[in-house]
Amino acid sequence: MLKELLSHSDIIASEGSLDKEITSVTCDSRTVAPGSLFVAVPGTAVDGHRFIGQAVERGASAVLCQTMPEELREGVAYVSVADTALELGRVASLFYGEPSKRLKLVGVTGTNGKTTTATLLYDMFTAMGYKAGLVSTVVYRIGERRVESTHTTPDSIRLNELLRQMADEGCDYCFMEVSSHSVVQHRIEGLHFVGGIFTNITHDHLDYHKTFAAYIAAKKGFFDMLPGEAFALVNGDDRNGSVMVQNTRAKAYRYALKSPADFKCRIVEAIFGGMELDIDGHDVWVRFIGRFNAYNLTAVYGAAVLLGAPREEVLRQLSMLHSVSGRFDYVTSPEGVTAIVDYAHTPDALENVLDTIGEIRKGRSRIITVVGCGGNRDKTKRPEMAVIGLKNSDFLILTSDNPRFEKPEDILEDMRKGITESGMESKGRYVVISDRREAIRMAAAMAEGGRNGEGDIILIAGKGHENYQEIEGVRHHFDDKEEIASLFSE
Repeated sequence: MLKELLSHSDIIASEGSLDKEITSVTCDSRTVAPGSLFVAVPGTAVDGHRFIGQAVERGASAVLCQTMPEELREGVAYVSVADTALELGRVASLFYGEPSKRLKLVGVTGTNGKTTTATLLYDMFTAMGYKAGLVSTVVYRIGERRVESTHTTPDSIRLNELLRQMADEGCDYCFMEVSSHSVVQHRIEGLHFVGGIFTNITHDHLDYHKTFAAYIAAKKGFFDMLPGEAFALVNGDDRNGSVMVQNTRAKAYRYALKSPADFKCRIVEAIFGGMELDIDGHDVWVRFIGRFNAYNLTAVYGAAVLLGAPREEVLRQLSMLHSVSGRFDYVTSPEGVTAIVDYAHTPDALENVLDTIGEIRKGRSRIITVVGCGGNRDKTKRPEMAVIGLKNSDFLILTSDNPRFEKPEDILEDMRKGITESGMESKGRYVVISDRREAIRMAAAMAEGGRNGEGDIILIAGKGHENYQEIEGVRHHFDDKEEIASLFSE
């Protein structure tokens, strides 16, 4: 009943009877059917209030809005609230039977490492015999069933629908990426989390949040909403880790590689095949490379222990986990050239990957980096990405990422300006090749092989798991790993 769906909402005014059976909840007037509750949400591009009339014509039984329309149709219930985006989450949760309370839902937020951390938790708990769900940038999973991913965190209606399917199909856990956008847009409103994980925070999404302070506040908003019985596990080596838990009701824990923490890790040895880690005094060999992965794995370890898994079993499972698609994903040519495909699309992520490569490369191996920046996204990181790429590589190739509706040449010029303004232009160790396929081809042609791991290393950064390139609103098939593997096989 409509009255029950609005039981958690802050109603300002209403017209018409609230004793109505609701058959669906939607914020898209095109999907309205007889018996629907249409929620008019003001969007960044379009205001849903413009489509109230269309929703009523299609048979909506009720309308949830911020401003009452001038014309009220008899037999339709109209309810006004201060913030429809906020109330949509609450209504969606109730409509689907509050599915998050039937699962142990853990959210992972941060700039880098969200996908890896959430996916590895899913993999670990699945391997331990539990049925689990996953909501990530790469894929949604309901047990073993794969569902195509559309957003890092889907809208609240789709999200509750997914959680309901997980609960109905017997999932015990769900591990979910929580994007900063989803917090600000109230997509996670009405959900019940048993835990939250903070990976790190660096320069990203300022096209949306405008300031770094607003971006931090968005991440912190997730921890502010956690209940008292939940855990809040934060990166103790990130200076904003303590900021995240300043106002949380959840019990705070820290994981770290450098500072004192509840869950402590140290890298003992690192080679291309993996790392030996000391975690809380226990040695464990993992099939991952890089300091950033040591952080991710420590977060996974800490969260699993806080969820009640035995430490010994968690450590055993850590040693069996595999890397996530497009995250330090590497292939080696017959001649001994190694190509690494990584999703690094922020300055910090790119620097972390290049630092890792620098630490484990041998002898006279050169680092050749291929990188671009996405169009219609945060422009301020473009020059910084180029400078980091050049500073930490023997040769840099600037190329297209997903230009979207921008001209690739304009994006590349923004990147190139960073090199010019940094005074590194004279070093001449870079080229600009707009065509990504040709850029990868040039890197492969330049790279020299070698024995015993001393061949050159190519880093292809920015797109990772993505198997498309978005140009003028159209997605064309393009897979970095496919491209380099094909070149290696020629």
